[in-house]
Amino acid sequence: MKEFTGERVIPGCVDDELWDEHIARYAFARRFAEGKRVLDVGCGTGYGTAELAGAAKFAVGVDSAADAFESARLGGAHFVQASAVALPFPAESFDLVTAFEVIEHLEDWQTLLTEARRVLRREGAFLVSTPNRRYYTESRADIGPNPFHVHEFEYQEFRAALERHFPFTTILLQNRAEAFVFAPVDCVRLETGAGAKTGAPEDAQFFIGVCGISGPAARSGFVHLPTTANLLGERERHIRKLQQELALTKQWLAASIAERDELLAKHGELKEHVEQQNLWALGLEKEWKAGLARISQLQDEFRAEQAAAAKMAEGYERALAEGREENEKKTRWALETEARLSEALRLKCEELAEAVRLLDRAEATVTERTVWAQRLEKQIEEMERQLGMIRDSRWVRLGRTVGLGPRVESR
Repeated sequence: MKEFTGERVIPGCVDDELWDEHIARYAFARRFAEGKRVLDVGCGTGYGTAELAGAAKFAVGVDSAADAFESARLGGAHFVQASAVALPFPAESFDLVTAFEVIEHLEDWQTLLTEARRVLRREGAFLVSTPNRRYYTESRADIGPNPFHVHEFEYQEFRAALERHFPFTTILLQNRAEAFVFAPVDCVRLETGAGAKTGAPEDAQFFIGVCGISGPAARSGFVHLPTTANLLGERERHIRKLQQELALTKQWLAASIAERDELLAKHGELKEHVEQQNLWALGLEKEWKAGLARISQLQDEFRAEQAAAAKMAEGYERALAEGREENEKKTRWALETEARLSEALRLKCEELAEAVRLLDRAEATVTERTVWAQRLEKQIEEMERQLGMIRDSRWVRLGRTVGLGPRVESR
């Protein structure tokens, strides 16, 4: 079921009075629909189109929102999604065109009247309703303007607008007089003998235009008795409702009295508790003052300790400065000593390297001379071997015997 927002009337979602207010117009229009082709412009959920279809030869409802009548397939009515200012029908297609509570929702409301005139046969009737702006504004004083209304009409403006399009126009005033009365402005009493005065246009709740092209379409006054017209039953229901409200009020009063007694008892307890708390607060205040005095004393002691600590810190700072200066001197000495040692170490390393080079050359010389001595010794041994061979030669021995040849002696 759709939610009622106030823009469209949804059967089952509005109270009886609002429902009767709307369905009464379609009950009135049904008198014009007998055996006719009917167009319901701005049909909403389609309940009115279905009402007209019960008497009409053919009935179609038009609304700009398809979801408004998506479930309204009832009563032999047909439904088309279209704009009220651009009706998708040929000229002179319908004997009756209705537009109930539509014109005030349209920015371009003049085009609605133009389109209604276009699709209406010359012998047909156009029924259009709208709230009386003066009455409607007063009735909504507490809740403000209707957010879905774009333009609301007063009587003379509404009449003039209809007469510009329809030469024969009658304005009926719709009022509730324990029934819904539809009557012309100049009618003092209804022909039905109901005895209901129609009143002035300025006091009407709604205006209903009954418009024709070739001749007047107005009929005699009409009275619609809604489902809430049983005054005795309404009074009985109202009395029962008041009795229920009275019972609820008595229950509320009994509960309120019990709650009052409980509150009084709690008030007594709270009062006693407050007195005890006051005594406790007085003692607490005394302790608080003593605490403030002790805090003041501690603050004086703290300031004295801060002064002593500051003096001690000053001595530490001075000693630290002296130690820092001594450390700087020692650091400079250490750096200088390290530089001297590094230079001496470098010189010693160079000397050691030179000694290593000299040792390497001496070792090479010794090695060379050792090789030379070994080679010389081998030469001497070879020469001695040769000399031994010469001495042992018989020719040499013979020469020595005779005193000839070289004199060869061993070492």
